[in-house]
Amino acid sequence: MAAYDIQVPGIGSVPVTVTETGSGPVHLLLHGGAGPQSVQEFAERYAREQSVRVLTPVHPGFGGTPRPEAVATMGDLAEVYIALLDQLGLDEVTVIGNSIGGWITAEIASRGSDRLAAAVLVCAVGLEVPGVTPVDFFGLRLDEIADYSYHRPDAFRIDPSTFTPQQVEAMAGNRISLQVYGGERMTDPTLTERLAAVTVPVLVISGVSDRIALPEVGRAFAAAIPGARYELLPETGHLPQLETPEQLVKVLAAFGTGK
Repeated sequence: MAAYDIQVPGIGSVPVTVTETGSGPVHLLLHGGAGPQSVQEFAERYAREQSVRVLTPVHPGFGGTPRPEAVATMGDLAEVYIALLDQLGLDEVTVIGNSIGGWITAEIASRGSDRLAAAVLVCAVGLEVPGVTPVDFFGLRLDEIADYSYHRPDAFRIDPSTFTPQQVEAMAGNRISLQVYGGERMTDPTLTERLAAVTVPVLVISGVSDRIALPEVGRAFAAAIPGARYELLPETGHLPQLETPEQLVKVLAAFGTGK
């Protein structure tokens, strides 16, 4: 894991920790509200099976990391990661984001950075869709979150009594940061109009059993982004990188080769 001091225009200095694995074409993998541990195993698998270099940053405020007060929206996080790519001199980058990571990915793509080659939104949240009421995520208990997040929730339930004090503290920090970045409704009514400016190839992925980001939300993302492709994964919920990683690798690999 590497620690960077990212200089972000209009924001200032932002500390970001990044885990890197593999070699080859660069992929920036952005985690969701479940935290960086929810994508790390997939990052290693994807890097190994597809011969790519995967960078997995921790969103400031998650995983016990500090969050500067100036970083307070998904758009701010998009600017942080664009600055990270600039600072590291990385080009032809594919950005992949799950859940709020997908929201951040959409924000990055809408800003037109020439560092990007493509973007993938995996069960992304953040879009206001007529007729779809966002889940009251912050009103859910931990076991209810599993029910909303997985096709097979019983296989992924977590017993909070097994958490260490450090894990409890990190989860509390994650929740606070999630509320700061996403607000109570976890949507941005201005996002749809900005998506029309996206020019890179985009793949939008939904899980058929996702009750956090319903497939209708994924279809709306795809409809709002010029030329976007849409994939609906069977027997999959909100976290395909954990529940059906083989399916996710397959559709990502096909997208990367233009198939």
